[in-house]
Amino acid sequence: MQTDKFKVLLYLKKSGLDKSGHAPIMGRITYGRTIAQFSCKLSCDPKLWNARESRLNGKSSEAVTTNGKLERLLLSVQSAYRVLCERGIVFTATDIKEQLQGSMQTQITFLERYDRMVKEMEQKVGIEIKATTLNNYYTTRKHLQAFICEKYHTADISFGQMEEDLLECLQHYSVGKLGHSQAYYRKMALAVKKVCRLAHREGLTERQLFAHVQIERGENKQPRALDRASLDKLQALTFEPYEVELATVRNLFLFSCYTGVAYCDMVALNREHLFTDDEGALWLKFRRQKTDMLCRVKLLSEAVRMIERYQSEERNTLFAPITYSAYLVQLKALQLRAGISIPLSAHVGRHTFATLITLERGVPIETVSRMLGHSSIQTTERYAHVTPKKLFDEFERFLSFTEDLQLSL
Repeated sequence: MQTDKFKVLLYLKKSGLDKSGHAPIMGRITYGRTIAQFSCKLSCDPKLWNARESRLNGKSSEAVTTNGKLERLLLSVQSAYRVLCERGIVFTATDIKEQLQGSMQTQITFLERYDRMVKEMEQKVGIEIKATTLNNYYTTRKHLQAFICEKYHTADISFGQMEEDLLECLQHYSVGKLGHSQAYYRKMALAVKKVCRLAHREGLTERQLFAHVQIERGENKQPRALDRASLDKLQALTFEPYEVELATVRNLFLFSCYTGVAYCDMVALNREHLFTDDEGALWLKFRRQKTDMLCRVKLLSEAVRMIERYQSEERNTLFAPITYSAYLVQLKALQLRAGISIPLSAHVGRHTFATLITLERGVPIETVSRMLGHSSIQTTERYAHVTPKKLFDEFERFLSFTEDLQLSL
């Protein structure tokens, strides 16, 4: 029977603070010359932690509850140690840890940690994330569980069962079998990496799985924008008196074409976002929701007419509210009515402003980037593809520039 010194130490992992400022509580088992670390699956405010006593200070509800759980945990460690001693076999600190919790890597499963992550995200809806983002995580979970069932023939797996080629197999399943795009697979793979990163931070895994695996973005589709003929068709549409909503959506879309304002920003615009310069020109000035970048757009006459048409003293917003789903349905109807080949979406108007209204008219790309509220000019460069009209215009300028040049030999 071994008689080596046995010791258990509880400490805070201060490098793993979460967004609320709490640090995970960790445990370290020392037996002889062997050491094993484990997560207590608890966290606390570092200001309450008493390192000398390995407890929380005070008599608050949090301190009493957490200290009670720590007491039970230490008793379980002692019990695991006694069990191994009674067996009369040679063992290490790792054996004590595994006896304590049947190995943390098999006790906490991947989908269990995924669900806990999503549960934490639910509290942030409307504050840091949107409801649609949370729904994407729900959908991803369904695909991941189906993948696990097919590959491992079980409903869930432990982190210890996750092999190095898991993401590669997930890609074959997502892109090859389900027909997802590379971009869609990338979202799932990043979710897997995020769960593994959280698990490692909490001590559920000995190393961070897939930390060095790079996920390719895949080919980005070129932004779709209307040409002049399609924009004219849309402007020329007429509506019956009962088609008020359809007419409103057409005008909102045209406003986006002439300002580059995204749907979520457009429906939130109010009178405070309008200001007049020294020359009497009307401008829009607002912060874009997606990037929090400041946008300044000088309003063309077409956009000014839209504002004047829909302004009302009964509300503060420039336009009457319309749901995103209703907006998309009406855009589809407008596309069919006008006979436009490009599918209309909320962002097509924004892309039309970037290409047809600005870049093709010689507006510098740096200026366009500021008006669109892009955080990087590289994003704007996606719109700077060469259209036939731009090609002819640039070539005409080149010819006019070289008319008076003479070659001397």
